[in-house]
Amino acid sequence: MTDWPLTLMAVHAHPDDEATGTGGVLARYAAEGIRTVLVTCTDGRCGDGPGGVKPGDPGHDPAAVALMRRQELEASCDVLKVSDLEILEYADSGMTGWPSNDAPGSFWQTPVEEGAARLAELMRHYRPDVVVTYDENGFYGHPDHIQAHRITMAALKMTALTPKVYWTTMPRSMMQRFGEIVREFHEDMPEPDPAEAAAMAEIGLPDDEITTWVDTTAFSGQKFDALAAHASQGENIFFLKMGKERFGELMGMETFVRVQDATGTAVPENDLFAGLR
Repeated sequence: MTDWPLTLMAVHAHPDDEATGTGGVLARYAAEGIRTVLVTCTDGRCGDGPGGVKPGDPGHDPAAVALMRRQELEASCDVLKVSDLEILEYADSGMTGWPSNDAPGSFWQTPVEEGAARLAELMRHYRPDVVVTYDENGFYGHPDHIQAHRITMAALKMTALTPKVYWTTMPRSMMQRFGEIVREFHEDMPEPDPAEAAAMAEIGLPDDEITTWVDTTAFSGQKFDALAAHASQGENIFFLKMGKERFGELMGMETFVRVQDATGTAVPENDLFAGLR
């Protein structure tokens, strides 16, 4: 036996990603006495400014937005009881096709080896038993999510560590339910064009390909409050409009694909730490 604590490390791209994708597991495992480490790769400067002002529009100050989002991130971590927050502070690259993708110093322009070396140093320091990040497509194709995936997988190869490794995902059945609720709250929303609908249909995985279903319903209130801490970001407002009860019904299960494991634990499983305790 060792006195080294069981540790979860979640590697995310932007402030607020920790809440939407892994807020439940961060809160649940913190409550179970597991050390939770959040690595946020970018400063979030391409997010909305005060009043919802968009990047490139008059009044959008990237440095001020980055500072605001750091404060929101710290508040979210307080809600989720995250043990350790590490911010790599690369410049947010923005959405696919934005000019900021090509900006010097942006996360997307950072050599994978450079980002991976910094992350590997954190992995050696914290020695995580479980690492969570995105899949090869960053779940929905965001450049910074893809880059977070790349540096995480490269960093793992740089270390002698053998944690269980998971990629966040969502079952297609849940994606369908999510779409229904979006239309319920936006009755005047036009139907998506066929190409957009086809792309949305490819997000997530068939239910039988999900390896890990973690029930975080008891912590959905914390997850909701963590998202509320990022209220400057317009994409979170929809979730907050649901109210905590509806939010918990939709977002109370967090799902993953296990891609590395040395425990031999059978799948499907309902615990990221199955086989480790």
